[in-house]
Amino acid sequence: MSTTEAPSAASPDNGSGPDRVWSVDEHLDDVLGAIHPLEPIELQLPDAQGCVLVEDVTVPLALPPFDNSSMDGYAVRVADVTGASAEFPAVLTVIGDVAAGFGGARDINVGPGEAARIMTGAPLPPGAEAVVPVEWTDGGSGGGPATTMRAAGAHPDDSTGEVRVHRPAEARAHVRAAGSDVKAGDTALEAGTVLGPPQIGLLAAIGRPSVLVRPRPRVVVMSTGSELVQPGEKLEAGQIYDSNSFTLTAAARAAGAIAYRVGAVTDDADELRATIEDQLVRADLLITTGGVSVGAYDVVKEALASVADEDEPGSGVDFRKLAMQPGKPQGFGSIGPDHTPLLALPGNPVSSYVSFELFVRPVIRALMGLKDVHRTTVRATLEASEPLASPAGKRQFLRATYDAAAGTVTPVGGSGSHLIAALAHADSLLVVPEDTTAVEPGTEVGVVLLTQ
Repeated sequence: MSTTEAPSAASPDNGSGPDRVWSVDEHLDDVLGAIHPLEPIELQLPDAQGCVLVEDVTVPLALPPFDNSSMDGYAVRVADVTGASAEFPAVLTVIGDVAAGFGGARDINVGPGEAARIMTGAPLPPGAEAVVPVEWTDGGSGGGPATTMRAAGAHPDDSTGEVRVHRPAEARAHVRAAGSDVKAGDTALEAGTVLGPPQIGLLAAIGRPSVLVRPRPRVVVMSTGSELVQPGEKLEAGQIYDSNSFTLTAAARAAGAIAYRVGAVTDDADELRATIEDQLVRADLLITTGGVSVGAYDVVKEALASVADEDEPGSGVDFRKLAMQPGKPQGFGSIGPDHTPLLALPGNPVSSYVSFELFVRPVIRALMGLKDVHRTTVRATLEASEPLASPAGKRQFLRATYDAAAGTVTPVGGSGSHLIAALAHADSLLVVPEDTTAVEPGTEVGVVLLTQ
């Protein structure tokens, strides 16, 4: 056996009392069970980026809406350029220009022995069957092969006269057919699509100025602790820089939210309470980090206890112990008149980030209305110089790097919840189950990918 089995760790109280130890899955199910997607709103395209589409979008007109040229060149009839070569070019009469956006194409009818100078994106004029690129011609100069079209303003005579074509063209060559991208009545985008730049572009191309979406959640992140100092300020004895609020704000944005970072709040319950109440006006979700353990100065519990609305059932925050490492202390509930959800995370940097990935990121995705809210998980072979130890009865999450090609995962740094440097070099979390106390190298383990 490559793993050592430990007795199942039964919590002192398997009910709902203060001594209950929750499993990771129980806590996550409880959290997600209380989250409902944000109400849909109609947004203009520039404001809809990153949002989730609520309804299918149908194409009202074909793309492209007309046959058009994919090259700068000449619109011709196939029979007129059959057998054309550099030695024996086809000589055609140029009857005019067709530029993109130029409705004059309807007034030009390409007949036998004729050609129309045409620009990329311009509609194919009646009578034309193909487009020959300008590089296949003399460009109307009477000389050798052209490399480009000469500017119309400087050479107006190029829209008339003659052009020599040095190569034949098949029917429909360099012609984009009407409806070759999408046809009228097709589904352009399905409900549930996250609107990125290509999707925004498609909506604009089919003429949609706005769409019905679920907005990106507004997430407020705040750190707690009198020892925290903002980066750039001078550290005094016993102080450290606040990294959690920066990490979690960035993580919230990466998850799809509009995130606001609040400066670190001291270990003062009244100040924290006032800060939280001030932030409710711009929050769909509140995240605190620190102050959720059992220390004398862990004031998040004290502050949040009085923020709850006694007249509203279910209002308030429940603080729990989870059977996991890192991230044992957690808090979850709702506060304020709108029952804004709040997740209180532990203060150690690795604990807070792992907690974010496991619990907060799924909440953000659920608020967006996405069906798949979880990170991708895979199985991989442990690559390590020695066995990994894991505490009995706890699900352990270790920072790691994942090699998809080799199918291996390698731990990065130790298991300490303060080792943030190793976190910066990890791209995954290696998962050791609750009933396993040792994992031998070569064992297959679960891996949570932090980049997918």
